[in-house]
Amino acid sequence: MQIAEINVARLRYPLDDPRVAEFVAALDRVNALAEASRGFVWRLKDAGGNATHIAAYDDPTVLANMSVWTSPAALYEFSYRTAHREFVQRRKEWFELFGAAYLALWWIEPGAFPDVAEGRRRLAHLQRFGPSPYAFTFRAVPEPVADARPLGDAGAGRGLPERARPAG
Repeated sequence: MQIAEINVARLRYPLDDPRVAEFVAALDRVNALAEASRGFVWRLKDAGGNATHIAAYDDPTVLANMSVWTSPAALYEFSYRTAHREFVQRRKEWFELFGAAYLALWWIEPGAFPDVAEGRRRLAHLQRFGPSPYAFTFRAVPEPVADARPLGDAGAGRGLPERARPAG
């Protein structure tokens, strides 16, 4: 089994605003770092090579990132022990506090690649039911379960929390 993830964030400013220029300018470098990292399998991207213009929600300020890794340890290593960590630490400069689950992990069969709708369902499930084999976080990684089922109807994850204060 491999690990899939979705993380979402609401930009404080439009992508073309100078206040997020440093974040936008680093996307290609950070995405290349991910792709070169041990354990990387796949990431969501458009023809331009990133996911910033893939609409996960009706709100254009919400960005979604999805990827698949060989293990939770490999994803954690990239996220928190490479140059990517600097951008995680600086997220409050560019993103608002999301006000809901913004990261969900789940086990996935090798060769399978999730779409945004699945990622939204996993986030909605985590928000409604908390960690389970269907959707979880780094704090509670269950043993791999190929056929984990939702605990109930969490909706399609269409709704977003209202705008909130800056992250941090």
